[in-house]
Amino acid sequence: MVRCKSCSAPLLANTNRCQYCAVRNDVDLQAKHDFSVHKQVSDRICPHCDHALQTIQLQLDDALFLDRCTDCFGLFFDLGELETLLNYAVNEVHAINLAHLDNINIDRYRKNQPVKYIKCPVCREFMHRTNFAQKSGVIVDSCRAHGLWLDSGEVTHLMEWKKMGGQLLHERGQRKKLPVRRVDSSRESDFWPSSRPKEKIGLESDLLDVLAYLVKKIL
Repeated sequence: MVRCKSCSAPLLANTNRCQYCAVRNDVDLQAKHDFSVHKQVSDRICPHCDHALQTIQLQLDDALFLDRCTDCFGLFFDLGELETLLNYAVNEVHAINLAHLDNINIDRYRKNQPVKYIKCPVCREFMHRTNFAQKSGVIVDSCRAHGLWLDSGEVTHLMEWKKMGGQLLHERGQRKKLPVRRVDSSRESDFWPSSRPKEKIGLESDLLDVLAYLVKKIL
């Protein structure tokens, strides 16, 4: 359980403001990855607080630069950066724990949360609200041209979701939706004489029959 760094009271899921002492607690990125402040002020604007974001650098295999708000602690990921962080933070998963996935989403689901459309920190156009990977339980604000905005605590939610097999479950569901490739019977009939069903043709005569049929077609 995450506790307030000021008074040690338990923090509610997906929030960093303590309900007892009202102190804001930053996302504990240091416990997950080393990071440093790259730029105190960037040219990107927090969609909630309407002031400049700070750019931080995470020390992964390669440097990863994220923009965060120093007030609400939301994070903005350029295209592909969230997937990079999740792949680095969570090792390859081979099992799906459905019960634990349900508990994660129930525990972290924020009831009575008003629906609010926010603007992209880069282009300042309104972003789309989508459930990340359809069933993760994390509603992200996305700009197709620039990236994703996650509120405080939602990165941890996604890490837990992936660790319990959420992404694996999503990928299996996507594979089931792929269309089944079917053989076009009309094209197949061009290579087999209609007078002799192909299932009745012996192995020894298959090649000769097909060649004879093709020669007849050419002449």
